[in-house]
Amino acid sequence: MTSRERFLRVMRYEDFDHVPYMEGMGAWPETLERWKKEGYGKPDAPQFPTERWEVQWTWFFPNPPFERRVVEEDERSILYVNHEGILMRERKDYPHSSMPQFVRFPVKNRGDFRRFWKERMRPDMAARLGEDWKENLRARRERDCPFVVISDRWGGFFGPLRNLVGVERLCELFYDDPAFVEEMMDAVAEFIIAVMSCILDQTDVDVYGFWEDMAYRNGPLISPRMVRRYMLPRYRRVVEFLRSRGVEFISLDSDGDVHSLIPIWLDAGINILYPFEVQSNMDVVAVRREYGRELRIWYGIDKRALAAGPEAIDAELARVEPLMREGGYVPATDHSIPPDVSFSSYCYYMERLWESIQRAGRWR
Repeated sequence: MTSRERFLRVMRYEDFDHVPYMEGMGAWPETLERWKKEGYGKPDAPQFPTERWEVQWTWFFPNPPFERRVVEEDERSILYVNHEGILMRERKDYPHSSMPQFVRFPVKNRGDFRRFWKERMRPDMAARLGEDWKENLRARRERDCPFVVISDRWGGFFGPLRNLVGVERLCELFYDDPAFVEEMMDAVAEFIIAVMSCILDQTDVDVYGFWEDMAYRNGPLISPRMVRRYMLPRYRRVVEFLRSRGVEFISLDSDGDVHSLIPIWLDAGINILYPFEVQSNMDVVAVRREYGRELRIWYGIDKRALAAGPEAIDAELARVEPLMREGGYVPATDHSIPPDVSFSSYCYYMERLWESIQRAGRWR
């Protein structure tokens, strides 16, 4: 089977040879540094023939990007304006796997927002995808792997707004100025539809992905009632458009405990969720039991098991193997792999994952 045939069969609960064999969300930079010392990347290192997907996740960012401008720096950290217009302080050693300090956001009021959106969030496809964007998209019509378009950081109705105003300010605005919140949400919906309309004029897309990251270990950052009131109508608007243009699968990425939001996302027509962080009490087996086949699930394997050793890895894979057999599931770790995981443990995990995947195949 091609990767695309396999993906579509698994997502549709049809017969398949095996579920996709994926590395998931990758590893931290520190993890890769450790692995290189332990043999990763050497000619004789183990090789894992994982599934090939085409995932595009950079097409929705502010364009033109803000110019990087350093405000101050010392031996340990740097304060600068990033490509999204956020003034942030980062560690110099491992900026991609540590939490930055967000000092100032680009939007303080409606005037700021309207200027930002007019200048940076135009559906200018040549600027976003390149001058030959139409030809490149048309070439994807004949493909053997899934084509996944993720509107990373700028395609959702909480996540992008916190990029504009910050988490605390956004949570206040729901009470202080809900009309402003709705104006921003409507602008995001229109932007997603405009960009995806251009893409779908040239080719088909297997999965479109929202991005929210709107929950933490104990639950969502706003109440389900507010999500249903403000966000659900915008989700429905985008999902209805995508379905009308032939997009079968709509995904959403949010870390943390999202139990209380799953019914709302299902009501919106979203049918894939990920990554189901186990340390945030997300159990993919229990979620499938509660919501059935309407919800497709990606990832959800506890990354901490990889550091605990072979016995923990075997137990964790045994826990999710029933989902592999059932379908509608792509097994992978529940987020990026941290540096307490040795390269030998990672290899053991990938080898055992492949064995589980093969056992779970149900091709007839």
